[in-house]
Amino acid sequence: MIEVKVSDQNHFEKAMKIFKKACQKDGFMMELKERRFYTKPSEKKRHKGKKK
Repeated sequence: MIEVKVSDQNHFEKAMKIFKKACQKDGFMMELKERRFYTKPSEKKRHKGKKK
């Protein structure tokens, strides 16, 4: 679980940037995009080969 603590309301934007970077680093957003629609196993194999 990704957690960012905010001590002051003025630093909310900074905390959001830190949170977004942490999500990207963790791969959370990519996983969300992949799970949004069903992909057939054959398509997964094709895309996996293209990523490398």
